[in-house]
Amino acid sequence: MSAAADFSAFASRPCPEWYARPQLGVFIHWGVFAVPAWAPTGVSITDLSRTHYDELFVRAPYAEWYENASRLPGSPTAGHHAKTYGERPYASFRDEFEARATAFDAGAWAGLFADAGASYAVFVAKHHDGYCLWPSGVENPRRPGWRSSRDFVGELAAAVRARGMRFGLYYSGGLDWTFKPEPIADIGDMFACVPTTPDYRAYADAQVRELIERYRPSVLWNDIAWPDKAGLPQLFADYYAAVPDGVVNDRWLAETGLFEALADPVVRRAFNERIKAAIAAGREGTPAPPHCDFRTVEYSSGEGMKGKWESCRGLGLAFGYNANEPESDYLTGEALIDLYSDVTDHGGNLLINVGPRADASVPASQSAPLRALGKHIRRTA
Repeated sequence: MSAAADFSAFASRPCPEWYARPQLGVFIHWGVFAVPAWAPTGVSITDLSRTHYDELFVRAPYAEWYENASRLPGSPTAGHHAKTYGERPYASFRDEFEARATAFDAGAWAGLFADAGASYAVFVAKHHDGYCLWPSGVENPRRPGWRSSRDFVGELAAAVRARGMRFGLYYSGGLDWTFKPEPIADIGDMFACVPTTPDYRAYADAQVRELIERYRPSVLWNDIAWPDKAGLPQLFADYYAAVPDGVVNDRWLAETGLFEALADPVVRRAFNERIKAAIAAGREGTPAPPHCDFRTVEYSSGEGMKGKWESCRGLGLAFGYNANEPESDYLTGEALIDLYSDVTDHGGNLLINVGPRADASVPASQSAPLRALGKHIRRTA
């Protein structure tokens, strides 16, 4: 493996040909959060950032953020949780998830993704709640055993590849609520909650390396941020050595000084004011990182994007399954086709998300528009 002291080693690396062409990918958010499966509905995260920034994650429609929202006093999720579950802790949903997840059928998922016309799939291996969907050999020092004994990642990797698609992995490097569980209401809170302790840096690095070694993901999709800038060039170098035509996204912000400074309420308040001003001025994107193979927008059209980019969003307003979400929040087949056409016509990839129920079944409100898109893609190929 070649040594990489900084990001200059990747300056001339082209985006691999397989990813550079406009295409469809499928995102999959599934985990313990699929048991409570609840969030407020009706308003997208993008609209909330403009109208209710200070309560962005209080009101967010993201069911996969259930654990965080249930900790925020006065939030709709906290009210729902108290009414439905009383004082039951989020971690207690694990047993029910694992019992229901015995119905998981990787082949059924892969068949749906192929029917949708996808050329790659990106599976969430660990979301912000820290629960791992593979039998990791890297122990969580804050919550030992917080992982599946069944290798959902490995099963899906095999099934997706058997259908001729590429397989990618998402890892939440920037948030892990088993290490730093403080409630998050806005973006300043979110970056202040990036763990920067030595044990988390070692844990995240070792887990991502384990995922690379075991599953060779064609897409390495990190979320929120990364806790260790010094080691990041070497991690990228080692990933490319293992997967020469692999790609990494742009969510590897690793400014630990910033994350730690945001613990100061005065600094955080000023940071939030700058973010709000940028949103008001229409500058909602994030600065270009030192290195990435593609840029990512979320619940956004991607207007004005340059270079290779990807648009990700759910079929509804959440990524994780939200049993509270009405049909009106979901894209119809026609709307999904229009979205795919718009994104790909402008050179982007559409990474459309599936949020299965805890028993791994995919609701018709999600599978039907996917199959309609697949028919369109095959008809126009």
